[in-house]
Amino acid sequence: MLEMAKTTVTFGEVMLRLAPPDFERFLQSPRFAATFGGGEANVAVALAGFGLPAAFVTVLPENALADAVIGELRRFGVDVSRIVRGKGRLGIYFVEAGANQRPSKVIYDREHSAIALAGPEDIHWDRALEGAVWFHITGITPAISGSAADLALESVRKARERRITVSCDLNYRKNLWKWGKSAAVVMSEIMKYVDVAIANEEDVQMALGIKADVDVQSGKLDRTQYEKLTGKVLSEFPNLKAIAVTLRESKSASHNRWSACMNDRDKFMLSRAYEITHIVDRVGTGDSFAAGLIYGLQKLSSHEDALEFAVAASCLKHSIPGDFHRCSVDEVEALLKGGGSGRVQR
Repeated sequence: MLEMAKTTVTFGEVMLRLAPPDFERFLQSPRFAATFGGGEANVAVALAGFGLPAAFVTVLPENALADAVIGELRRFGVDVSRIVRGKGRLGIYFVEAGANQRPSKVIYDREHSAIALAGPEDIHWDRALEGAVWFHITGITPAISGSAADLALESVRKARERRITVSCDLNYRKNLWKWGKSAAVVMSEIMKYVDVAIANEEDVQMALGIKADVDVQSGKLDRTQYEKLTGKVLSEFPNLKAIAVTLRESKSASHNRWSACMNDRDKFMLSRAYEITHIVDRVGTGDSFAAGLIYGLQKLSSHEDALEFAVAASCLKHSIPGDFHRCSVDEVEALLKGGGSGRVQR
């Protein structure tokens, strides 16, 4: 049984992930590797791997696929006792891993999923948030449907009532915001209840409507503009204690430079940068950053240490296929100490 007094609770949708093997195109051969994933579930799995008690809240259908999801999360040490069963289906997403100059592609098939059909009355937040000290959500859940957006807003309100620290990864997904309201309208309301925001530069501009002099298409990032950008967000949302922004310089689908910055109102921090070549899987790297930051802000001695831990953890995720992060705290700390040569460990 997980220690209830120190639990981090994450809330969102978990899906069946179908991916062609070995960097193939969709249906290049008639095979898909079937795993599971989803932003908030990915965070819970990573936190459990770091040794923090983590619980995942979602709505799943009553079928064997949903049973398999629960079994997989349980295998990673995630508390699944707060998962609710409801009408609908398990969402699916297809991902084609890019390589070199060919970008990765994602196709969503998640309409009428159980979480998309769920409403505020379907989750009892007193039970879902029992023993929680931290609550994490993303901008993906409110993008799924109007009722899911209502549920997401209720979740952060309930967490704030209980004085639980709330983090939100803005995670703007243009292919999901189709049900009516704009991302900026919905996310700006949710952000009023958030303590720690996580984003990239596009998330800030598209999900919050806050403009900055940054170019998300050039592949080169002007870090001097990020202090201004984070300052604008903190000014817009006085409840925020900090915002962290991931910085990805994409030279190709296989070669990225990876770092992050954070503004906690006292200071602006910039992490070390990692040159990542031969990327195995980009999906889930932002979730690994979020998990690393949540871990670091709870367990490490300074915000600078938390930021560096998050960047190192998410750097390692680029080497792991699938949504889930599978590295320990010791492995992250080894990279932080300079152990990034990739030499065989015997």
